[in-house]
Amino acid sequence: MKITPSRLALASALSLGMAASPAWADAGTDDEQAQPGGSTDGDQRPDDDLHNRQIDYQGNIIVSAEGLRQLDILAGTSVLEADAIQRNLAGQIGEVLVKLPGVSASGFAPGASRPVLRGFQGERVRILVDGLGTSDVSNTSVDHATTIDPLTAERIEVLRGPAVLLYGSQAIGGAVNVIDKRIPTRIPEKGYHLDALASIDSASDLRTGGASLDVPIGDVFVVHLDGSWRESDDLEIAGFQLSDTLRAELLDEADEEAAEGEVEEAAELREAAGRRGVVPNTASESWTVNAGFGVILGDSSFGASIGWYDTDYGVPGRPGTEHAHEGEDGDEADEQEEGEEIVTIGLEQFRADFRADIALGDGFFSKVKARVGYSDYTHTEFEGAEIGTVFDSESIEARVELLQQQTGPWRGASGAQYLHRDFFAEGAEAYIPPNLTDQFALFTLQEFGNGPFQIEAAARYEMTDVEAPALGLQRDFDTFSGAVGLVYEADEAFRAGVNVTRAERAPSAEELFSDGPHIATQAFEVGDPDLSVESAWGLEGFARGRIGTATFSVAVFSQWFDDYIYLSEAGGEEDGLPVFVYLQQDADYFGVEGEVSFPLFDTGGVGLIADLRGSYVEAELSDGSAVPRIPPLSLLGALEAQTEAFDLRGEIQWFAEQDRVAAFETPTDDFALVNVLVSWRPLPSRENVTVQLAADNIFDVTGRRHASFTKEFVPLAGRNVRASVRLSF
Repeated sequence: MKITPSRLALASALSLGMAASPAWADAGTDDEQAQPGGSTDGDQRPDDDLHNRQIDYQGNIIVSAEGLRQLDILAGTSVLEADAIQRNLAGQIGEVLVKLPGVSASGFAPGASRPVLRGFQGERVRILVDGLGTSDVSNTSVDHATTIDPLTAERIEVLRGPAVLLYGSQAIGGAVNVIDKRIPTRIPEKGYHLDALASIDSASDLRTGGASLDVPIGDVFVVHLDGSWRESDDLEIAGFQLSDTLRAELLDEADEEAAEGEVEEAAELREAAGRRGVVPNTASESWTVNAGFGVILGDSSFGASIGWYDTDYGVPGRPGTEHAHEGEDGDEADEQEEGEEIVTIGLEQFRADFRADIALGDGFFSKVKARVGYSDYTHTEFEGAEIGTVFDSESIEARVELLQQQTGPWRGASGAQYLHRDFFAEGAEAYIPPNLTDQFALFTLQEFGNGPFQIEAAARYEMTDVEAPALGLQRDFDTFSGAVGLVYEADEAFRAGVNVTRAERAPSAEELFSDGPHIATQAFEVGDPDLSVESAWGLEGFARGRIGTATFSVAVFSQWFDDYIYLSEAGGEEDGLPVFVYLQQDADYFGVEGEVSFPLFDTGGVGLIADLRGSYVEAELSDGSAVPRIPPLSLLGALEAQTEAFDLRGEIQWFAEQDRVAAFETPTDDFALVNVLVSWRPLPSRENVTVQLAADNIFDVTGRRHASFTKEFVPLAGRNVRASVRLSF
């Protein structure tokens, strides 16, 4: 990839700064220092970056290595626990994670926002619940919500780096794994366990609450119940709804309409250009309910759960745009202008899950882990009161892992995974035909070495079948992904390594078979049933650990894609929308991300901690043009004063201008958000109850996420005051 000298220098400076910053802190020893690991946002306790962790009811990490000791192939791992989820709480999982290094969000609307990891989104980022996919259709379009409510999450793991390919080739950019407690895996010590979280805010008039309850019946049986409810109004913003570019376009169109005598149309365009203070049609309402049970038999456990997710949210339209639908006979005489019609989405999902962890004794394998998930999903897009398009998806996913006994310096895990998805869409904007996807995979992850040097290797083989019966089309793909890493560990306080990967991804049904209007992207999308497998070589270096009392983590990565799949404008219009087609071309990614946390002073009763985080990604196609919607350089700096009962945190998050853009993409201005948060633990034990009061975007600035399809008319929230309380008994 052609990296400009200035940007390469900027990325190198960011990397070196994150690695060197701990040297500013006291370089003395700390008898209580933990194993080096990834981020635990908001908790100041570095985690051990392991394949799987459990958390007890006091929030402490219980390490369960799942056959591996460190799994450093997961070179960039961040973990949000209960405190951090509370302080970053939002309705969609993408918004909860945006302060982590290397993470942005698709930000289509308050009701629909997926994570963007290292510049990747959609089919290159997997969203998981306890290791299985969410089984929604958020990967097919940015206006589709994810079916996860962060209110009832126990913790959230953001997995970046080569080993996430064990969760599927769709995780080539990373994965987000949400751990909840709907299937209990332990017996509450006090005869029951209750978690509850409630929150309000001012920018969207949010009211939300959720709770979960675990109750043991006998010595081995535990019953679980949880539920949540959320309601918000239209989003309040700092200034104009539209970007300067879009406002200028609408005002020019208004002048043209006025010159032609269309006074009413001109007035409507000027009104749209002058709209400020709120983004219309961004209200949302959702609720969830889940029930499950667990049977805990020593080192073994099994259980099952069922759940329901229901949400209704607005889809903000691009002001001043018009599109048309053809009549039933297909001629253009029946075309009807729709303008800024009110579009809302009603989404429902029934989900059932089963899990089993069975100890196998002292043989070659120590444990078998099984996960099965079933989902029946319906997503209805309403145009006013009328049903526009209905998406139905029924799926089943199963995963089994065999964990090896450690034999000398050798340890590992292997398994198999199966996915079946039956997708159906009907309506005016059913741009994806009915299709079936079947995928079977075998994977393994192995680690060798007990000394300062360790070797780690991972591999995954997938067979994927994608079929569109109505079109008479079927594609079969065989893909192989692998990774090998060399890790160096010094005194359990510093770890560094290099990973090399080769990843392959089969094209999705949407990329193969799309053919119709897609209003979310303001495009008429046309797939290519002849797309080939997308593949990439990757190289990543990382270092993390502790120097004195400071902890740090930094990663630098590059990926070189062959036959990268992307959308490109083809010229012409269909149904009043520009035609975009799926194409393939080589592409290169380069990025750096890091964070450092170090105490400035500690008097015993009062401590002051500094946090620095940053990330940078650059991506371009082989023809020299930019890959669309790549987030710009971002930096976060924070100071947090900690006492026994109170914490006070102030932070500044800055996003640089993004002026390296693809065709038909507009630049995004730089902006900075200033936030303040106070946490109070009122009980004498300083546990169980946490009250938080926060003010986000104190100076009420207008910010737009470059990764968002709707950045031109859906800016970030203006000044927002939040209050929340979390209970755990």
